Amino acid sequence: MNWIANQRTAFLAALLLTAGCNLPATESVSAGDPPAYAVTYTISIRQGEAEVDVSMRVRQGGALLREVRFARPPSMTQLRIDGHTVPDEDEVIWQPSASGGTLQWTSKVAHLRGSRRYDAFLSDDWGIFRAEDVIPRAATRAQKGAYSRTILKFELPESWSVITPYAAEDDGFPVVKADRNFDQPAGWMAVGKLGIRRETIAGMHVAVAAPTGQSVRRMDILALLNWTLPELSRALGTLPPRLTIISAGNPMWRGGLSGPHSLYIHADRPLISENATSTLLHEVMHSTLRQSARTGYDWIVEGLAEFYSLELLRRSGSISEARFQIAMEKQQEWAESADALCQESSKAATTALAVTVMYSLDAELRQLSGGDKSLDDLLQVLQESPDKISLAALQQATASLAGKPSDVLRLDNLPGCRSIQPDSKEPR
Repeated sequence: MNWIANQRTAFLAALLLTAGCNLPATESVSAGDPPAYAVTYTISIRQGEAEVDVSMRVRQGGALLREVRFARPPSMTQLRIDGHTVPDEDEVIWQPSASGGTLQWTSKVAHLRGSRRYDAFLSDDWGIFRAEDVIPRAATRAQKGAYSRTILKFELPESWSVITPYAAEDDGFPVVKADRNFDQPAGWMAVGKLGIRRETIAGMHVAVAAPTGQSVRRMDILALLNWTLPELSRALGTLPPRLTIISAGNPMWRGGLSGPHSLYIHADRPLISENATSTLLHEVMHSTLRQSARTGYDWIVEGLAEFYSLELLRRSGSISEARFQIAMEKQQEWAESADALCQESSKAATTALAVTVMYSLDAELRQLSGGDKSLDDLLQVLQESPDKISLAALQQATASLAGKPSDVLRLDNLPGCRSIQPDSKEPR
């Protein structure tokens, strides 16, 4: 039987074993075994081609990492385990040896968002993409207590540089996530001939990067953040240590997208729009909070991000109180065309409606607490929770701060939310 046939047999055997034996996600580390195993991701840029070579090398003792499992994306080709080609299965299951091993593949980078614009791109001179675009998210099975020490490295063409959400050290970019035992690189990064401006604002190391020759206003971005990030720090109590902002013009997608401690924004997006909102600050909020919502409650995270994009401008004096009130009136007008709040994704008029809810909720919290509590306090409570945001969580956090249930968050005041299946703790 050839190697490919052996791999198929092993793949099926693994599936039967896990299904039949209900194999646990972790197993205990033997006394004296080192709890850490080393993982090195190396991204090698193919200049002149819209793809990269990626390797995942594991070094360990005592078989700490037992299994790596992920769905194989269509962009992944030439998958190899320790030099041997892997069949084109929909799911990849790799069981490293007791001492480790190497998984290698090629990933196509370019990805269209819509018909003509890219949210991942690699040319002869530069590239912008997320780590998730070339490194699929994986689940692992390891001995209990074992964790990874992960390093991200790059092999670049001559004269190219790289920026990531992580701080660079001599041997690469250490990847540490306090809430995970298996750390994988995530977030926006840029490679190529880059122009980078750096500054520390409100204790946060901020880097603004773009390919040279692009019309990116790096210093304008830093100026706006110098005005607004101190206000965000006061609202949250603290900021993450780093924020990496990546920008470029065409052919990139003409919007903004957030990632862990990083974001992308198109060079042509105004820092402050004519309606006084800010795509940049909206994505800064997403990147800083890193909150996601349960199905149907995307309006909560989108409403918070958009409301604070206005509020930070007001608090910092970047817009006047009168301009802020005009902006809220425009949000209210736009919100009138929204059919419902609770739906799969919040966009346009739905987000405007969510902004008006957050504005009213802030006023209600201040009124019920005699001015002691505000939406800032609610934001901090939500940020401390590891769970996805739901309406129940929002209602409960508000009630704990105000001392009574919120009238603003009653289901009768939230169109479309009765159609969402509530969780067991959600009051009706």
